[in-house]
Amino acid sequence: MNIRTDLAVESFSVSDLPEGVRMNIRGKAFSITEIIIEDDSCLDTIGKGRGSYITLEGGSLSCFSENYEDMISELAGELRRLVPEGEVLVAGIGNNDITPDALGPQTISKVLATRHLRKELEADSEAFLTSLRPVSAVAGGVLGQTGIETAELISAVAEQIKPSCIITVDALACSDISRLGTTIQLTDTGISPGSGVSNTRKELSARVFGIPVIAIGVPTVVDILTIVRSLTGIELNDDLPGMMVTPRDIDRLTERASQLIAYGIDLALHPTLTLDDIKGLF
Repeated sequence: MNIRTDLAVESFSVSDLPEGVRMNIRGKAFSITEIIIEDDSCLDTIGKGRGSYITLEGGSLSCFSENYEDMISELAGELRRLVPEGEVLVAGIGNNDITPDALGPQTISKVLATRHLRKELEADSEAFLTSLRPVSAVAGGVLGQTGIETAELISAVAEQIKPSCIITVDALACSDISRLGTTIQLTDTGISPGSGVSNTRKELSARVFGIPVIAIGVPTVVDILTIVRSLTGIELNDDLPGMMVTPRDIDRLTERASQLIAYGIDLALHPTLTLDDIKGLF
């Protein structure tokens, strides 16, 4: 049975973890599940290699909840644990013209890019922006638009600016409909864009780039065959024509989830700033 999902949390049972896999549960604003895979023994079976997979689950990300600021702070705290010191490249993956795939580009439009500020403001000793971590942000489209693999584009940029790590943001697929638009996954293992919808492109990972690659994503689509299986218990033929289903409020989900993730990235990378500071800069 081919279950299309990018979420590590959907690949394991809490009560039956294989050897070499640990699970920690925590969180306040979110219910956070961290799965730590200690080796590559799961790579062939579920496509998940060694690393940490952190899943933050809450209410619909298309709504501004009462604890919205706490959610941003908690996301920032989890991300901060994974990011090394030094310059960071943030890359938005996806097609901005297709709403369920626009999470990455829309996030990039809200990320605070600071790499250029130190040089431009060096004469202004009072400019607090020059004290911020150097951050670059790029969203280069997809292969069908540019003729260039996302991994090739990011590799060329990284070769030029030499960041200490790369943060990617991309829309994901899930298999549990309750996680559609309600879940954020962070992982330090990188990403293979399109893998959840059987359209895998070249991977973005530390193995490829030689520096840490942290992937952030929100599931915006689910396979219709997976929905039918979960609701009916009927085993369907994987050769049947499939389609990907997305929430009816996908425009609002993409807009608000991208804002939450962007604010989380900004707080994680610039701990001297407050959320009000960041809001005031956009």
